[in-house]
Amino acid sequence: MTAYKNVLVALDFSPIAEKVIKRARQIAERFQARLSLVHVVEYIPPVEPVGDMILGIDWGVDERELLELSKERFATLAEKHGLADADREVLSGNARLEIARHAAELGCDLIIIGSHGRHGFSRLLGSTADAVLHHAHCDVLAVRADD
Repeated sequence: MTAYKNVLVALDFSPIAEKVIKRARQIAERFQARLSLVHVVEYIPPVEPVGDMILGIDWGVDERELLELSKERFATLAEKHGLADADREVLSGNARLEIARHAAELGCDLIIIGSHGRHGFSRLLGSTADAVLHHAHCDVLAVRADD
């Protein structure tokens, strides 16, 4: 088995995050690996079509505010699981691409990500875990949610 040394743990705030963190800690302890945590905010500005124009709508939340809220929530999640000292990064963009890009940037040899096990129409749209698997230049461990 490969001795992983630099592991990126991709987290969202869904219930599966707890299971992903637990698995990441097990791997880190076994291989004495460094853990880096990442969360990607996929901000899509609200818009409304009006005739041939598209107008931005002010819903009172902008991307900067959303990033700050995510950073606070991410810090709380890390502290709750004893990972307050782990490298943490909150990024903005397409999670499917940003996770793989960030792993390459850090020189990670493993990405650990949750897989929600979607079926039907949700599956047709594609999952973040599937996309990361296809874009990553390192191993990817998809931790399945309990069905």
